[in-house]
Amino acid sequence: MKNPWLKKNPLLSMWLSGANGVIGAARGRALSEGRRQTATAAAAVTKAATDAWLAALTPSKPARKRTTQRRRK
Repeated sequence: MKNPWLKKNPLLSMWLSGANGVIGAARGRALSEGRRQTATAAAAVTKAATDAWLAALTPSKPARKRTTQRRRK
């Protein structure tokens, strides 16, 4: 006697194909969003590190000299 569970089912086949397509599209969108966020984070870290090094290497501005106020007579 043949096993009825091994029989081909066209409705189930179409449903699984459609589900596979939807899941594949969602997976692609999730991966691309992850790549975008990774690139944004990497750019922010690089900018912060560059700004920190440039701030450390540039000389500070000279202090302003205080001027004394003359008294009016």
